[in-house]
This record gives sequence, C-alpha cells and structure tokens, in this order.
Amino acid sequence: MPVPDRPFTVLVLCTGNSARSILGEAMFQSLGAGRIAAHSAGSKPKGVPHPGALRLLARKGIDPAPFRSKSWNEFTGPDAPPIDLAITVCGNAAGEACPVFMGAPLKAHWGLPDPADVTGDDAAVDAAFAQTWDWLELRVRSMLDLPFETMDRKDLTAELARIGQMEGAA
Repeated sequence: MPVPDRPFTVLVLCTGNSARSILGEAMFQSLGAGRIAAHSAGSKPKGVPHPGALRLLARKGIDPAPFRSKSWNEFTGPDAPPIDLAITVCGNAAGEACPVFMGAPLKAHWGLPDPADVTGDDAAVDAAFAQTWDWLELRVRSMLDLPFETMDRKDLTAELARIGQMEGAA
C-alpha cells in the first residue's frame, strides 16, 4: 500500500489518550522520523496526559510539552490528516466502534496493560510506564523493520497482527 509523497501516518488509539497512546505517538515520531507521521487520540480523552507518561518522555529526551489528550473525532473530518494505520493499544478501544477515518486505514490491535492503573509512589508508577515503553518499543521497531510502505494490505495486516501478540500482550 504505497503512500505517495508523504510519510506513512499512524494514529495510536486508546480510551483515555493519556498513557499508552501518548507513548506510542512519541515513539513512532522519534523512531520513525521521516518514514512515519504519528498522532494519538482517545474515544473518551482524559484531557491531559498522565504525569507518568510525561516523566518518561522527559527521561527519554523527548519534549513532553507538545503532547495532549484529544478525541479521535479530530481525525474524522475533511481537514483531518490522512490515516494509513490505526493501532489500538488498549482492550477498551479495540472493542469500541471506531469512527470512520478518511481513506479506510488499516487497523491493528497491540493491547498492553495500562500503566496508569498502577498505584503507589512515583517509582512504582514510573516502573510500570518503563515496562510499557519497552513492550511498545519491541512492536514499533518490528514494524519499522518491515518494508510497510510497499507491502500489500493483506501481508501488512498479518504482520501487524503478529506484532500485536509480542511479549506483554494484554
């Protein structure tokens, strides 16, 4: 599914768009620079990213300031960026009826436990976010190892499903 004259666009979805999807957006932007344009959104956005996600981004050398919790409806209108792939990273969003995104993007589910559910001090929360980052990084790097820009939909869909079953799958 070649994409003419623009990066492949990924939308990382979760219910609250405060933790896993924010990390996914940041990771795709960072590791996929030049090949991928990344966004994140949620069906019921919390309104702000989780402090644990923002602390992790800062520790990874990624400026947390541009990241915000937003509705997936921002990606459905005529002025929305084209979406080539929508990835759900939580079970709730995977089970919800996604809105119609322009261009009929591919869909994949890369379910991961929610680090925002971890209670305790900052060290416990930070450890959960670090684990989520590691599991997500396995998936993103596996996708980036693929020639996804030139793969046909069927083969890419199969590879994305395989990637979604990697270590840590929820």
